[in-house]
Amino acid sequence: MHPSMIVVRKASAEERLPLYRMLELYQHDLSDIWDQDLDVHGEYGYSLDRFWHDTDCHAFVALVDGKYAGFALVDTAVKVGPAGFWMDQFFVLKKYRRSGVGRELATQVFAALPGKWEVGQMTENAAAQAFWRGVIKDYTRGDYWERRLTDGWWQGVVQGLEVKPIA
Repeated sequence: MHPSMIVVRKASAEERLPLYRMLELYQHDLSDIWDQDLDVHGEYGYSLDRFWHDTDCHAFVALVDGKYAGFALVDTAVKVGPAGFWMDQFFVLKKYRRSGVGRELATQVFAALPGKWEVGQMTENAAAQAFWRGVIKDYTRGDYWERRLTDGWWQGVVQGLEVKPIA
């Protein structure tokens, strides 16, 4: 599938429910490597409150031809090093994977928030590691670092990069 029109924008308050529902799909996709259980309502129940109440958190949605295709959640309070931004969660619906939607979402989110970045992937998520290595390598023309962390709050692979403001 090759999408004809990809739009990436900051999520509005009206998009909170679609974003929440995509988060449920995301968590289900990762349920074989992310140890979580459903709550009494049959949901994973990821809280989005901080993305609407905290100015240090940012929620983005991606749409293809006007239909929701994915999201990116960015936080500045969470990081493993001195970076300013942490890619908290990132998801593209299976229908749109390997079609350029994820790459477009990532690059537009980076461009919207210039500064130091960290992007982490779970050790078991080889597909995410390959995706982010490719996107970040291309976006930075190879000017980034990567580490595998084995202790601390985050255990997995992390890439760091700096996004320059668009002149």
